[in-house]
Amino acid sequence: MSMIPSFFNNNRRSNIFDPFSLDVWDPFKELTSSSLSRENSAIVNARVDWRETPEAHVFKADLPGLKKEEVKVEIEEDSVLKISGERHVEKEDKNDTWHRVERSSGQFTRRFRLPENVKMDQVKAAMENGVLTVTVPKAETKKADVKSIQISG
Repeated sequence: MSMIPSFFNNNRRSNIFDPFSLDVWDPFKELTSSSLSRENSAIVNARVDWRETPEAHVFKADLPGLKKEEVKVEIEEDSVLKISGERHVEKEDKNDTWHRVERSSGQFTRRFRLPENVKMDQVKAAMENGVLTVTVPKAETKKADVKSIQISG
């Protein structure tokens, strides 16, 4: 048994006799439990990708286990896309014994300032298999008129 923990070997099996087993010893446990409250940990888990296409800005948020009724998509101040929601705590039965609680619960909010060239009145959102997709169409940008000026002399 190695006396030095391996952070790079993810295939390591749990072993209650190994003091450096990832299930027994977590060097970051104190850091995460003291710096992030249970309510704020859900914010960290709301991962969002923002992709720009020639036609639109597309946001994809991973929200596993949430129903569309538990998620809000709003436009604030005519230029900020707000995605928010809440993961509810699972009801506890007094006869249950919990061995591990890793899924976060609580409220989450993500905000994105949108560029000026979008159609705020045509924003669409859809949720499928725990992935929220928000599509913000782009407005056509008017090309500046170019006028040639004759040079005299």
